[in-house]
Parts: sequence; structure tokens; C-alpha cells
Amino acid sequence: MTVSLNRQWLLALALPLLLTACGSSEPDQRAAFKQFLQTRIIDKPGVHVPKLTPDESKSFGDYSNHYAVITDFNSGMDASVKPLGGFVQKGAFRSLGDVIERRDDLKTVQAGLNDMVVQLKQQLAKADSAHAQLKQPEDLKTVYDSAYDRTVSVPANTFLTVVPQINGTLDSGLKVADYVDAHAAQIKINGAIVQVTDAKVQAELNTLLQDLNAKAKVVQDAQTRLQSVMLGR
Repeated sequence: MTVSLNRQWLLALALPLLLTACGSSEPDQRAAFKQFLQTRIIDKPGVHVPKLTPDESKSFGDYSNHYAVITDFNSGMDASVKPLGGFVQKGAFRSLGDVIERRDDLKTVQAGLNDMVVQLKQQLAKADSAHAQLKQPEDLKTVYDSAYDRTVSVPANTFLTVVPQINGTLDSGLKVADYVDAHAAQIKINGAIVQVTDAKVQAELNTLLQDLNAKAKVVQDAQTRLQSVMLGR
């Protein structure tokens, strides 16, 4: 009787070990994760960061934590840049009168954009630090680095290029507003019609407006580039 009980106890201990051995091995987890990164992120145009299903998380094992570096950054980036569309709309102007009347709006937008840059730089630095600390076999590292570049480095650096260009346009707009305010006696604005009574003032104002138009064109090109990065077209 005693021997039988001991055997049952030994069998109970062995069962969890057998069950553990039936789980996915590291090579299987790595292969599944590599395939996911390649087919769901790298092979698709634009920026795609799919949410893992419970089955996918299970099949990736600890590599799910590696993917979290990408998803955590993108969640933070989405929150940071969400106001960008509103800022661009609020800071848009179609005439010299718009620039003059909306000077305070331009300053508010600039402050919001500057805060956006600070937040995005912090999030990128955090993601880059976490990325650098990941321990990965070389075959996985090659694929992961490519996915990381597509979903973290490229979109972040594109945003960080576009936002200062928008701010540069706003700077030019504020310079125009300040100049018109300082030369109110020589510049009269009536809707879309601008009358300047001094030739020197007219030449200086035209120079400022040319700079503003040039910077606005740069912003349009930058927005097109950003859309291409995010949407892949």
C-alpha cells in the first residue's frame, strides 16, 4: 500500500514536467514571431502595427514583450500627434488679412507643436533604449530591426522633420503680421486687396510674403511625404 501511494505521488510530480515539455520551443516561437513581423509589417505598404491576438501572444512566448516595444511607442505617438490635424487647420491662412487677424492663433499653434515635438522625442528615446536592450538571435534581429525601422524610426523622424517646417511657416507668418503692424500707416488691407503707399515698404513686404509662400510650399511637400510614409502611397 505504501509503495503504491509513493508511485502515485511521483506520477503527479512528473505530469507538470511533461506538460511543460509539450509547449512551444524557443525556435518555434522565434520562427512564428519572424513570420509575423515579415508578413504583417514589413511586406505591407505604410505603417501597420497590428494588435496581437491571444493565440499570437502565446505562440511568440517572451518575444511578445519585444513586440510591445513597437506597440507601446505607436500608442504614445498616436496620442502625441493626434492634435496635428487640428493645429494645421487652425494655423492655416489664405490671405494677408488672415495672418494679421489670427496672430494669437498662430502663437497658440506654435506652442502646441513645440510640446508635441518634446513628447515625441521622449517617446522615441524610450523606445530606442528598450530596443537597444533586447537580446535577440541574429536571424530575428535582422527582421525585427527592419520592422522597428518601419514602425518606429521612420514615422517618428518624419514627424520630427515635418513639425519644425510647419513652425517655420508660422514664424514667417508672424513676421509678416509684425511688419504690417509696424507699418500700419503705409499698408491698408481691405479683404483681399492690399494697398501700400511706400515703395520701400512694398518691396520689404513682398520679400516677407515670398518667404512665407516658399515655406508654405515646403510644408505641403512635407505633408505629402508624411502621408506617403504612413499610408505607403
